[in-house]
Amino acid sequence: MSSINERYPVSCAFCKIAKAYPAESSPVPANPDPELIDPGCYLILSTPQVMAFLDIMPIAPGHILLTTRPHYEKLSDMYAPPKSTDWASEKTATQAKEVSQAIGEWLPIVSRALCAVTGIEDWNVVQNNGERAAQVVPHVHFHLIPRYQEGRREIGGKGKVDYGMLKSWKVFGRGSREDLDEEEAQVMASSLREALKVELGGGKAKL
Repeated sequence: MSSINERYPVSCAFCKIAKAYPAESSPVPANPDPELIDPGCYLILSTPQVMAFLDIMPIAPGHILLTTRPHYEKLSDMYAPPKSTDWASEKTATQAKEVSQAIGEWLPIVSRALCAVTGIEDWNVVQNNGERAAQVVPHVHFHLIPRYQEGRREIGGKGKVDYGMLKSWKVFGRGSREDLDEEEAQVMASSLREALKVELGGGKAKL
């Protein structure tokens, strides 16, 4: 199993993702190529303010990262200061406010899509700030971590349940994590995109 540093060899992997996948006319990308960057990105949401994609070292299947498109290292950096007569400062403040609002708006929508696809009833939303708080990538992001009910999630379709997924000590990313399975990721990302379309009123039916 590779280390997190090997998987994220650049100083800000999420800025790299933002550059590789510019915002499109629709918030749900049609069929994004995960191989545009290395390691691959399984994108499910792309707007001018936020992005969402699968964590490449998930705590549980369906582990999503919801992140800002502009670079903010910590949540406190997204504060919009009082209006200034300086145009550049006012533009920065306006952007921070828009991104903060977008994060708040998308968290419940992405959560609903995650529940629809995985069948979970419980999940964690975790946001870390700084190395001592277990923040690995220095770019604001929220973890949406599914908590599978006992007997609901099988490993590899072999009838074995991973009870370790239910342990709360994994919530901050300090538990065992495995590399994302690319085939499973393709299916999961596609299903999540379809579920997002449904949540946004553009899909055919609930999954």
